[in-house]
Amino acid sequence: MSGENLRDIHAFLAVARERSFTRAAAQLGVSQSALSHAIRGLESRLGLRLLTRTTRSVAPTEAGERLIQSVASRFDAIQEELAAFGELRDKPAGTVRITTSDFAARTVLWPKLSKLQPEYPDVKIEIAIDPGLADIVAERYDAGVRFGDQIARDMTAIRISPDIRMAIVGAPSYLEKRPVPKTPADLTRHDCINMRFSIRGGVYAWELRKGKRNLQVRVDGPWTFNCIYPVLDAALAGFGLAYMPEELAQPHIEAGRLRSVLKDWCPTFPGLHIFYASRRLSSPALSLIVEALRYRRTRGG
Repeated sequence: MSGENLRDIHAFLAVARERSFTRAAAQLGVSQSALSHAIRGLESRLGLRLLTRTTRSVAPTEAGERLIQSVASRFDAIQEELAAFGELRDKPAGTVRITTSDFAARTVLWPKLSKLQPEYPDVKIEIAIDPGLADIVAERYDAGVRFGDQIARDMTAIRISPDIRMAIVGAPSYLEKRPVPKTPADLTRHDCINMRFSIRGGVYAWELRKGKRNLQVRVDGPWTFNCIYPVLDAALAGFGLAYMPEELAQPHIEAGRLRSVLKDWCPTFPGLHIFYASRRLSSPALSLIVEALRYRRTRGG
């Protein structure tokens, strides 16, 4: 296969995965016109149409899907082998892509990695904020961050935080207007601030636990977000009750801006973990990041 075909197939795979010429061009560092020219050239040489283009979207044709199935895994394998050559360098290098929630990014990843990266300027870190449970292999992330009980068993997981207790909170201005909930059933009579983990996913049911009783309570209210910090803002503004990590709410509870309710029903979840497919740790850059994030229990911690 000619070098021209290899280069253009690589361009095609980028467009097919991103479903966008704009994003693929940015990823490859080329202009959109150059990318379109490369795809047209590949289609012309193959005598097949590989992409269906509309004003709003790009999608592979049947022939395009077949080409993806045939060659994508081979290109990925080549890229992984090339990345492994980084072990021969004095310092780790390369880009590490991590999918995570906004809470984990702000409380764990940024504080630690912002100190690490200047020491390793050849390591580039890409953080994708996505509260959904992304398939890191299918979406080509090097690693993901989730609570420990949300990780598939075939992944390698490293703890990066202590266990996390949840809290149900509301602003005093809201709770002055409504009876304080005494049982989980009372939540259905309150305005509650919801989270949806992805556009396709359902609204998150609040997970509550008391002794051996485990409940999932579906609540309703005027606001739904897909990240936790807007949920906090809405609670502080008095729009209703919110369910969030206690660590996030605690400074506002201490300052009197929020009040905690149903404390005896708020569960503790396994801490945040960074996880990855085992073969990914061949990347020295990912190994460096995992070690920087690894949770090390201190006395009393």
